[in-house]
Amino acid sequence: MNAFDVLGDPVRRRILELLVENERRSGDIVEIVQHEFGITQAAVSQHLRVLRDSGFASVKVDKQRRIYSLVAQPLQEVDDWLNRFRAYWEPKLSALETEIARGKKLRKD
Repeated sequence: MNAFDVLGDPVRRRILELLVENERRSGDIVEIVQHEFGITQAAVSQHLRVLRDSGFASVKVDKQRRIYSLVAQPLQEVDDWLNRFRAYWEPKLSALETEIARGKKLRKD
């Protein structure tokens, strides 16, 4: 499964958002995702498995608990793909920034 297939699912994106903050116990992830998406524990476990199998998350076992962490390397594939488009949008964003600054200056005068 490529990075875009993994990131195409909103549940998996949410789990990655949780993991970017800090490592988390699987039970904590399940609780948050169940509450936000209304899915079963088994469904959350499947999403965690996809993230593990695709290399986006790692897991360590601590007695009875599984602790998940983000693995950033697969996100490099996404960044590499997006890099081809940065040349397109960066000048436009720069021009927008200039126009915003100009508008703020005009309001002050």
